[in-house]
Amino acid sequence: MVGATSGIGRELAKELSRRGYAVGISGRREELLRSLREELAGPSASVVMDVTEPEEAVCGLEELAGELNGMDLLVVSSGIGVPNPDMEWEPERQTLDVNVMGFTALITAGYRYFARQGHGHLVGISSVAGERGMRHNVAYSASKAFNMAYLEGLRGRARHDGIRVAVTDIRPGFVATPMTEGHEGMFWVISAEVAARQIADVIKRRKRVAYIPYRWSVLAWVARRAPGWVWERL
Repeated sequence: MVGATSGIGRELAKELSRRGYAVGISGRREELLRSLREELAGPSASVVMDVTEPEEAVCGLEELAGELNGMDLLVVSSGIGVPNPDMEWEPERQTLDVNVMGFTALITAGYRYFARQGHGHLVGISSVAGERGMRHNVAYSASKAFNMAYLEGLRGRARHDGIRVAVTDIRPGFVATPMTEGHEGMFWVISAEVAARQIADVIKRRKRVAYIPYRWSVLAWVARRAPGWVWERL
């Protein structure tokens, strides 16, 4: 579990542990990793990892897999959305470093690991925000669109390569986490605990794409079909 120190990742780690998984967790803050391990119901391992340092993050993932004597499931949950009303470069760079560069480094490392092993399950947490470009957070929506396309491409690659690697794209709507705290105009908000239970169910079924909760699939369908001139005025 990459990105397990807060939000959806933290709750999903606890949910998977309750369901019998041996859980490996990673994040930047060691004290939060220690406190989370104390809450896990079953076997666990942890490693401090900063996804903005891709090479080190990949080494951390390999270390985590070694401590658990193998890996069958990789969930990449780390992600940020930095408000940037003045469209400055630094917030955009931070978003891309985590949501694109870090995500890609870890997902590809997981794919190579599972390809050598002959089986595995890759899960990426993207977002409904990736369905269309969003003027309120341009880099975030673009990075999530990248996540969605990358996961789709890997799914096709696995089929072409003839390896048993399942690839799941989780697209949450609004979830009550530190990243959404203080934002106005949110609706259909669910808790991180509810999101984690629904995501764990999706992982069990090995679905290709899942909206969390499901009703966001309707809004996503409408958004994809909205004319550009309408979308740009929302």
